[in-house]
Amino acid sequence: MSGFKKFLMQGNVIDLAVAVVIGAAFNAIVQSFVADLLTPLISAFGGLPDFSSLKVTVGQSNFMYGNFINAIISFLMVAAVVYFFVVKPYTHVKERAAAKIESTTHNCPACLSEIPKNASRCAFCTTESAAV
Repeated sequence: MSGFKKFLMQGNVIDLAVAVVIGAAFNAIVQSFVADLLTPLISAFGGLPDFSSLKVTVGQSNFMYGNFINAIISFLMVAAVVYFFVVKPYTHVKERAAAKIESTTHNCPACLSEIPKNASRCAFCTTESAAV
């Protein structure tokens, strides 16, 4: 039992639990955005907002391919919302933060290896390099 308690108290288990809870809450926001804003927008241009009534009857079996189409469209819209409103802005902010970090090295003009900015000679080819 003490091993199980130690496992539960690890930081990554707690982080994962928090991520699942926040993910579930965020899922409700994204699903609402898709269902309440994007789907009516598509139906305004396409005419049919819900494909669940589409089916093919073979013998006495009904193949409800409309539900599958709804699921695919919903998945694509959710993926697009997550990409354009979460992933894209996050990577933009992350790249801007990475650009602010100054490099402490520069390339040697002779051998193109990285050398410290304050070095007067390259450690690899001993070419003189002006300190930057």
